Amino acid sequence: MSRVGRAPIPVPTGVTVKIDGQEVTVQGPLGTITKTFHPAISVEHVSAELLVKRPSDARQHRALHGLTRALLNNMVVGVTQGHKRTLLITGIGFRAEQVGSFVSLQAGLSHPVLVYPAEGVELKVETVNRITVSGIDKELVGDMAARIRAVRPVRPYIFRGDFQGIRYEDERPRRKAGKQGV
Repeated sequence: MSRVGRAPIPVPTGVTVKIDGQEVTVQGPLGTITKTFHPAISVEHVSAELLVKRPSDARQHRALHGLTRALLNNMVVGVTQGHKRTLLITGIGFRAEQVGSFVSLQAGLSHPVLVYPAEGVELKVETVNRITVSGIDKELVGDMAARIRAVRPVRPYIFRGDFQGIRYEDERPRRKAGKQGV
């Protein structure tokens, strides 16, 4: 059995879970998330826990078992605490500016890049070099953070005291050596 899939998901007080066939709706203090899961995997609500079960030890069922449990846990955590990703901007002249609900990025390009938040995601510029992406759906938060990072990813060959570009707060980019002279 999958160690991840076997673990029960605790449902805190104030969170309601509705299971309708393969569609699971989790409602909490921060909002509501609905997802549809694979028909082979069953989800049961027993007392204050969610249990994920698989029909057999087939390779696909084993893979879906842990995945389904992880997605359900992310839903429960999202409606209670929310999810957050922090991005750091480094480089000379690189900065971010909050303009209403969207963010304007100066990232070494000839023009500012405007980043509009997806529905259910909030963008906040804490300082000129720090952006926080938050929301209740972990998938949307991660996707939005990846789209911002893609504007100017870290350049591993250019190192002037720090890497230039946009990176995740917990990301540790590798420094690469440039071309060697002949």
